[in-house]
Amino acid sequence: MGMGMTILIIVIVAAVIVTLVYNRLVALRQTTRQAWGDIDVQLKQRHDLVPNLVETVKGYATHEKDTLENVVKARQQAVDAGSLKDQAQAENMLSGALRQLFALSESYPDLKANQNFLSLQTELAELENKIAAARRFFNNAVAEYNTAIEQFPAVLLAGPFGFKTEEFFEVATTERARVEAAPNVSF
Repeated sequence: MGMGMTILIIVIVAAVIVTLVYNRLVALRQTTRQAWGDIDVQLKQRHDLVPNLVETVKGYATHEKDTLENVVKARQQAVDAGSLKDQAQAENMLSGALRQLFALSESYPDLKANQNFLSLQTELAELENKIAAARRFFNNAVAEYNTAIEQFPAVLLAGPFGFKTEEFFEVATTERARVEAAPNVSF
């Protein structure tokens, strides 16, 4: 085998490696985008529930104007958020505002017993569980993608081909603290 044939084989092998690495990065980026799309759909459903919830509460707790306005404002910020970081912050603010709204219902027995309120509360709780699962899937996809673009040999191709690390969809520090502060139960 001559020198020319050896060089040709090396070039072919390098081209195959570049193609495989590039295609893997594209697939991982697409998985990340699809995972975000799943979260986005569920967040939009959540946003659609909030006005109905506010209207239901407004009928029973009209003098709780500040709480209702906070929920409406937080919802609008979540709808208008641009970047993933802004979206995460806005969604965490909306979660806090909704928690206040549900805490408010404890002071209004008629509201707490209202079938529409209970239905919306159940629907929102189900959505929150779906969002949490989608967030875990998204963050896993982001971790896998970010790791792939930092590993050799992909790290050599990632920058020149426009692959950039993605941000995680983080849980708010206050939410994390609430989970970490769960009481210990011992028998």
